[in-house]
Amino acid sequence: MSTEAALPRRCSPLRGKAAVFSATAVLLSAAVHAQEIPPLPPPGVDLPRVVLISTGGEIATSCETRVETAGCETAAEIIGPDRWIEDLPDLRLVARIATEDLRSPEPSDRESAGNHAYRVAGRIQQLAEDPGVDGVVVAHSTEGLADTAYFANLVVRTRKPIVFVAAVRPWSGISGDGPLNLLNAVRVAISPAAGGKGVLVAANQKIHAARDLRRTHTSRVDGFGSVDLGPLGVADPDNVRFFSEPVRRHTLRSEFSLAALPASLPAVEIVPAYADAPGRVIEMLAAAGAKGLVVDGAGSGGLSASQLEALRRARQQGVVVVATAATRGGRARLPLSVRESGVIAGDNLPPEKARVLLRLALTKTSDPAEIQRFFDEY
Repeated sequence: MSTEAALPRRCSPLRGKAAVFSATAVLLSAAVHAQEIPPLPPPGVDLPRVVLISTGGEIATSCETRVETAGCETAAEIIGPDRWIEDLPDLRLVARIATEDLRSPEPSDRESAGNHAYRVAGRIQQLAEDPGVDGVVVAHSTEGLADTAYFANLVVRTRKPIVFVAAVRPWSGISGDGPLNLLNAVRVAISPAAGGKGVLVAANQKIHAARDLRRTHTSRVDGFGSVDLGPLGVADPDNVRFFSEPVRRHTLRSEFSLAALPASLPAVEIVPAYADAPGRVIEMLAAAGAKGLVVDGAGSGGLSASQLEALRRARQQGVVVVATAATRGGRARLPLSVRESGVIAGDNLPPEKARVLLRLALTKTSDPAEIQRFFDEY
């Protein structure tokens, strides 16, 4: 039956069609307002240029079965960045994408974390200096992501958006977080508002400062967070929005420069603190040549009596000591006895990031007061 025939008899065909058109327009209008994902720009539009770097990890892993969402129990295929473009062609509608593969050639050739951070930060710096590059996205494994991003945040000199991204689930997993995280990372990298905010991390539709990001869960897609301060902004379906920005020094305001660093950074080790923890571990590390120690302090930065005595002796040997808070939230507030021993407060940094900053600080000075300034400002 036609629409016209279905209309009431007292309604003229023209008036009936107008009513149907009007109702349809209302429905379409409602659908438009309810649409979550905005239309992407058509091909051929002059889009920003983003370089997408792969360093491996879960986001570059494909398992044999889709139900494997926490790593591959079956054989794993390591995929290159071109596969991301094939599986997610929408990326090319957001930006002009160039890809680079910075993975280690073979698993047996795994480099040290320090060399990896140097290599990644060095390539970011080169790309940032290219006038034809508008932003850089670094796809990284979840392991070490926070530390590598923080290192780059301290040594790369640029105002251009630098965005790290990872996935908790393999690229092939059911409801994998890789595709959306990657798309959002590119969207953040082309956002003018992202410039000058230091190195950022896009995870689960949130935008984090590299300094504040921490791994908060082993297997959930919301497993990254900024515990104390929260995210800087969001990558919503319709817009990338920032609500705050980092106030600590980074990138262009940093005193550290990758070009000025030595070939290898000073040795710094991490020591856990707990009730009745022995001081002999500290003595052994100092004797082995450690230039600095980060103590993962009990509560807000406390140490056992044995550790405190060992740290006093280590300080006499020139070892620089930083204490962090095992609570993983809040600042390290050191007791007077600890401060009087020359121990530096690590602010609210977790021990791994405190280690990154201490290694860089030791390339400039071993003066505790000056290093405390670094921890207060970075």
